[in-house]
Amino acid sequence: MGLKVLDIFCGAGGFSLGFRNSGFNLVMGIDIDHSAIRTYSTNFPNTIALEEDIRYITGDEISEYVGDIDIVIGSPPCEAFTAANSKRLKDPLERLYLDNRGNLTLEFVRILSEIKPRIFVMENVPAIVENKELEYILREEFRKAGFENIYFNFLKAEDFGNPSKRLRVFISNLKIYPIKTSKKTTVIEAIGDLDEKTDIPNNEIIEPTEKRLSEISKLSIGDYLTAYKAARRNIPLYIRLDPFDLSPTVLGNSRFIHPFSDRFLTVREQARLMSYPDDHVFIGSKDEQYNQVGEAVPVALSTAIASFIKGVL
Repeated sequence: MGLKVLDIFCGAGGFSLGFRNSGFNLVMGIDIDHSAIRTYSTNFPNTIALEEDIRYITGDEISEYVGDIDIVIGSPPCEAFTAANSKRLKDPLERLYLDNRGNLTLEFVRILSEIKPRIFVMENVPAIVENKELEYILREEFRKAGFENIYFNFLKAEDFGNPSKRLRVFISNLKIYPIKTSKKTTVIEAIGDLDEKTDIPNNEIIEPTEKRLSEISKLSIGDYLTAYKAARRNIPLYIRLDPFDLSPTVLGNSRFIHPFSDRFLTVREQARLMSYPDDHVFIGSKDEQYNQVGEAVPVALSTAIASFIKGVL
């Protein structure tokens, strides 16, 4: 059956998929988001998909469902920490302890203390360890949960074949250093065969309004329609992608313009930029589907991590 894996804050299943690809046994995914857990359940039919607030679940209850767990993975919400959030709290410690989304990280740690897996891997934005004080405090939280050796593994998804840029920290009781791919995957290599293919799920083209079409048609490669105010800078929205380069980081609110056509990328094209396979179906409204894609761990990266862990074990 393979080593048993629990995915907390599982979302659409990008993190889980890498472990399933590597032969692990995904026994449970937990998320509070209704559409995301429907997506997870659809794509992991042999895994228990639990729609629940992690604050109200205990390790004992999880064990009643699935027994002992070998590995816990998860991606607590990053909004409290990311510089993309213009409303994040100024004090980094308050982001962890006072922000209702930030302190979900501590719920992840609590579950670890109750389940006591052999290995855990928690993904988040690098800003979660913005300074040495935060790093020390996180180490202490994990130490209190029973893990003495903690590693902050900073990994770029594009180093492992993902077509979009994404730097994330993977906090673990294991030093993780997967083998990098020798070549970057460009946008056109990722989505070039998808234009107007209607037999692939989540690939429906949404025609822009006449006004929006006029605006899009004037965009050159790298240009964008607008930007939103983040904590430190303005972040472009609706960028026309460079076909021969990596895509910018895919975020929950990301919408990209096709390199050659005057339209937005389909959900499937955007999922390709996060290295999801075409048989991974997204459920919910279009906005919910885009959000599920953007909030995931890229599958190429999760697979590299899981393969590394399998090699260590």
